Amino acid sequence: MSYYTIRSIINRGLPILFLTSLLGLTAGQMLNSQLDNLIAIPTVLLLIPALIKIGGDTGSMLGARLASAFHMGIGTTHIQKNPVVKNSVIAAFIVGMSASVVLSIIAWIIGSFVGNGFGFFTLFKICTISSMFELLAVFSATIAIAFASHRFGIDPDDTVIPIIATLGDLVGITAIFVTLHLMQII
Repeated sequence: MSYYTIRSIINRGLPILFLTSLLGLTAGQMLNSQLDNLIAIPTVLLLIPALIKIGGDTGSMLGARLASAFHMGIGTTHIQKNPVVKNSVIAAFIVGMSASVVLSIIAWIIGSFVGNGFGFFTLFKICTISSMFELLAVFSATIAIAFASHRFGIDPDDTVIPIIATLGDLVGITAIFVTLHLMQII
């Protein structure tokens, strides 16, 4: 039972929290660098917190499922042939993309009241394209971190969720800016 002592929990948790703090600072600085562009587009500014939560939250859900599978001994086969991984990724992707569609509808309704000039399909494209980029990157990282943690004897519960929640912010902000540049909005 020495695995769950105060000292061992702190020793495993501090490096992860240090890493996630650095990732969070980087995400904040990315937002800060585009502040002038974002203030000019209030609906996009409204979308950012919700969009970055989609990737972090669904990635954390996926990570929790993988960690549970490892603890039960059913998630240790090859990634490509593993039904736990496959089904969990598909389900998390459906949840993430559904949330993205609902978010585009809500943002359009709110944007109609503030008169931002964006049509529904523009908001729909911003939400779905950036969510696809984010989910693909976050899910790939989730699977890699979960399998690497398990392989090296580190509890995936200690690594996956904190790293993925913060990585979702960083990747989500990047995905939003890439999408806005692809659509020539900023």
